[in-house]
Amino acid sequence: MSNTRIEPRTLPGFMELLPEKQQIFEKIKSVLEEVYRLYGFAPLDTPVLEYSEILLAKAGGETEKQIYRFNKGDTDLTMRFDLTVPLAKYVAQHAPDLTFPFRRYQIGKVYRGERAQRGRFREFYQADIDIVGDGKLSIYYDAEIPSIIYQILTRLGIGEFVIRINNRKVLGGFFDMMGAKERTTDILRTVDKIDKMGREKVVEELKEQGLSKDACDRIIDFVGFRGSNEEVMAKLEGLSGQNEQFDAGVSELKSVLSAVRAFGVPEDHFSIDLSIARGLDYYTGTVYETTLIRHPEIGSICSGGRYDNLAGYYTNRSLPGVGMSIGLTRLFFILNDMNYLSDAYRAPEDVLIIPMTQEITDAISLSSKLREEGIRTQIYLEEGKFKAKMHYADRLAVPFVLFLGEDEIRENALSLKDMQTGNQVKCTISEAIVEIRKKIAESEKQTPVHM
Repeated sequence: MSNTRIEPRTLPGFMELLPEKQQIFEKIKSVLEEVYRLYGFAPLDTPVLEYSEILLAKAGGETEKQIYRFNKGDTDLTMRFDLTVPLAKYVAQHAPDLTFPFRRYQIGKVYRGERAQRGRFREFYQADIDIVGDGKLSIYYDAEIPSIIYQILTRLGIGEFVIRINNRKVLGGFFDMMGAKERTTDILRTVDKIDKMGREKVVEELKEQGLSKDACDRIIDFVGFRGSNEEVMAKLEGLSGQNEQFDAGVSELKSVLSAVRAFGVPEDHFSIDLSIARGLDYYTGTVYETTLIRHPEIGSICSGGRYDNLAGYYTNRSLPGVGMSIGLTRLFFILNDMNYLSDAYRAPEDVLIIPMTQEITDAISLSSKLREEGIRTQIYLEEGKFKAKMHYADRLAVPFVLFLGEDEIRENALSLKDMQTGNQVKCTISEAIVEIRKKIAESEKQTPVHM
């Protein structure tokens, strides 16, 4: 056997966290799951590996370059690169057994062979929700999605954000009015780059697609119009009556805005933004992008929209839907990088029991009682100096330490130390449970993000 040591290292583009950061990541993930369940979404877990012909039915271009694809025997396999295509396959395969509208959430890892760079990952978590209808789906579901985004980000502690809303039919209809109906998809992809490229470069790219200077200017002025939601709607309604698709989009947008307000989303947290196009081809109606007000340079942290036919490559059944996705790994990286993460959820336990006697059966019994009460408990079973044991508790950031010595055992009591305040009291088990639960309740009120 070789004595050569292999250097432990992680592949570029793959995130590995130390325990205290992983605790916070898991708390953020649990907030997402909690909100998704609160809105009646069912959990779904699709395989990481699928037949290549399934995942790549609609793929092309950059997607083909980024996928992880390989053969195992005679089977051509691909690792999922998003959660939407696996959902499409799932719904098409199990449609007879599903209840529509079908509401699912999925939080899982996806894989893309992107060039490794800061903040860009090859393995990352996406957190998706989708509502899928059978043949039809009410426009008011489109308004439910922003309310879910609002609840998630507010509960996380991300207070300053805006959900930007548009409708692809509005854009498509307007481009048709400009005489560019056949080039709608190309124009949408170009317009979607306006925040990154700026007006001049977008105009040049539009000219290359055969548009006149006047048409380019009118398109850029249209998508660049800014104002209150009422002002933008007034502008849109002022253009009505010229194009059927445009009018349909305006009507849908008006309905969505009204319902978003009814869902309780404050007016300063959502706005109509006519520049939001969403480059993906399958969006056909409402589209969303969510940005941090203090950090617009980050781009969208949560996006999605309405699509007419989710599973057209797998079934003739019409399955319209609406959904959104959060790039959870990227969001966590950004928040951590900007020091916005709270340390309230660092510790893996609520209590550390330190036995002060050689006999540990009483400490083990105490740990069982605390766990029965739902209190996360660890016993320190290593020998060593008292200072080393307390250093261990400090490193874990554990809220409480329980000391159990001969005096405590004889008196049927214990010594409870609050590691944050330094206060230490002798009390009964019942009194300790009350105090620990009080601290847990206070901790649960804190958000995992402080912005």
